[in-house]
Order: sequence, then structure tokens, then C-alpha cells
Amino acid sequence: MRWEAWIIFASFWALFVTTPGPNAVNCITVSMAYGFRRALVCVAAILTQASLFLALSAFGITALIAASPLAFLVLKWIGAGFLIYLGVRGWRMADQPEAVEGPSPQRLYMRAFMIATINPKSVAGYLAAFSQFIQPDLPVMSQMWVIVPTTLSLTMLSYVGYCALGSGLGRAALNTMFNTYLRRILAVCFIFYGLLLGSAHVSRGT
Repeated sequence: MRWEAWIIFASFWALFVTTPGPNAVNCITVSMAYGFRRALVCVAAILTQASLFLALSAFGITALIAASPLAFLVLKWIGAGFLIYLGVRGWRMADQPEAVEGPSPQRLYMRAFMIATINPKSVAGYLAAFSQFIQPDLPVMSQMWVIVPTTLSLTMLSYVGYCALGSGLGRAALNTMFNTYLRRILAVCFIFYGLLLGSAHVSRGT
């Protein structure tokens, strides 16, 4: 990959992963409730999902998913339902004190992995990255040595930043009433993303 192409790709990916979405909301929520270190488990789950999608993209699987209206529709509805469920659950539990120990790291990891995986934005993002930036006249695997470190590094920096933001909000939200309002705002964000995802138009491949 040429230097100019890498600059464009890195800029695209930085914008892609820093735009607030369900992953960011989840990192903020977990960090606010359980602290920065515990929330890093969510970052590890997001990086796992990113690595998986990079591998699938390299073999063209994400292109097949995006080209299938039915597969994309099913994925969209599952993702929308799960996000709405998280939002409703978060709203109902907003005024309840968090458990001292909190969920296990394994549970936080699986939840973050599911949120990252069921979001069709991920499929669209990785497909766009490969369709626009992979040069067909060069071996794909040789280009992966540039794309993979760039993608994972920018993804990690973005969501570690969201975890730090959540940790700061958690320290600031010492007042019980403010804490409840803040948790309900984050819950509404989950519901909003779920409704947005469910109502998104899925165009047929040509």
C-alpha cells in the first residue's frame, strides 16, 4: 500500500471507529459503573471482533453477507432487538445501585463481543475498507501487513479513550440523582441505536 493510500485509509478508519455507536456506549457504560480497568475487557472483545472481521473480509465473506439482503436483514433485526433489550434493561436498572463486584470479566467480554458483532455497521465498514483500499493488482496478504496493524491500533486507541471518558463520568457522577440520569441517557442511546438499526434501509446488491 502506497503512503498516500495509507493516509487516506487511516483517516477513514479513525473517523469510522471514533464515531459514537453501540460499542462506544457500552465502553462508557461499563467504565462508568465498574471502572477503567474492568472496561478494558470490552476493548479486548472489540479487538477480537475486529480481527475476526478482518480475516473474514480478506476471504470475501463480508462481501457475501452484504450482498445477501436476507442475511443482512436477519443480522439487522437481531442486532436491533439486542440493543433495544439492553436499553430497556439499562433504563429499568438505572436507579438501582451497581453490585460491588459487578459482572465477571467473561460476561462483560461476551456482551461486548456480541454488541460489536451484531452491528451491521461493522460489516459495512470492513467491506468499505476492503473494496476501496485493497489494490487488486497486489497480493491481498501482503497488504494485510499494513491494514491489520493500522486497523487494530486505531480501534484500540478509540475505545480505550471511550473507557477513559466513562471512568471520568463515573467519578463525576457521585450524586445519586445525577448518576441515575446519566445511566438512563446511556440506556436511551442503546434504544436509539436499536431503532435506528431496525429502520435502516437495506439495499440489494447489484
